[in-house]
Amino acid sequence: MTIISGPPAIDYVDIQTEIFGDDGLLRSGLKLNHLRMIVAIEDSGQISAAAEALNVSQPAASRMLSEMESILKTPLYERVSRGVVLTTFGAALARRARKIMLELREASREIGELKTGKGGAVFIGAVTAPAMSLVVPAIKHVRKALPGIEVSIQVETSNVLARELLAARHDFIISRIPDDLNPRLFQVQEIGVERACLIVRGGHPLLKKKVASLADLPQYDWVFQPPGTLLRRTIEEVFLTNEVPLPENIVNTSSLLLTCATVCQTDAIAPIAIDVAQFLASHKSKASDVRVLPIDFEINVRPYSLITVKERELPPSARLLYNLVLRESQKAAAG
Repeated sequence: MTIISGPPAIDYVDIQTEIFGDDGLLRSGLKLNHLRMIVAIEDSGQISAAAEALNVSQPAASRMLSEMESILKTPLYERVSRGVVLTTFGAALARRARKIMLELREASREIGELKTGKGGAVFIGAVTAPAMSLVVPAIKHVRKALPGIEVSIQVETSNVLARELLAARHDFIISRIPDDLNPRLFQVQEIGVERACLIVRGGHPLLKKKVASLADLPQYDWVFQPPGTLLRRTIEEVFLTNEVPLPENIVNTSSLLLTCATVCQTDAIAPIAIDVAQFLASHKSKASDVRVLPIDFEINVRPYSLITVKERELPPSARLLYNLVLRESQKAAAG
């Protein structure tokens, strides 16, 4: 396992027809390397960076862009102060090209799995709590069914994960859909509610009290996820709703390791998922001197879901892991 910090099937021929019409662009000379280049330009915003990503020279990259514009008979990009941006026509081509490249990649993955009989590779993303409570148990089961499987997991915030999913860097994610993304892009199955708590170091002054109240908390330093993230907003709403001043001394980080290090070495308070806090608190070592702070209020975060991109079929190994995560969530709900 590598750790980094069902929609309908798509017919490749249908997608090719959708992008190229009656193969007019293919007849005109549009090639897969052109498609790779337009996608790389959209991702990087710079011709030099796109050329480096595709391992070609910058003049060769510029020539490929000119070839595409000649074939399509329309400008595909504009130069700006820090690089280039795609025109409406370029963005349309990039969007369709990305689908083609993704389907070819997935075809290669699936054929490779069928040839070897092994599990292949699965790429998933998850927010912290379900990564620990659902993904880890599911991986134990999937490795029995597919001994050769390689699973890559990115643990991040929902804002990052949803965009990584749209960019085809994950097969599926366990997360929420950010407010600024179109929910119609996704296939969503709600599987759990995340409950959070506050952690402090062993020996923290607030542990002398039986239960800490909200009014006790603003005077201490806090470790938060970055502004705008769901858990951060949830905590801020608790303070504002109860008319308690927000903490002023704040460290922002999405790193659980840095959060724990700061909490263990200072009097800072940090909100994290209850499952994670209980795991940390159960390992009594100096490297994890974490305690759950008893409080007289609840921190309930918006439910999380299994999320895929609509019209993107999961390869067999990813589908199996998806189903096992779903089964683990059903067991947790029943238990």
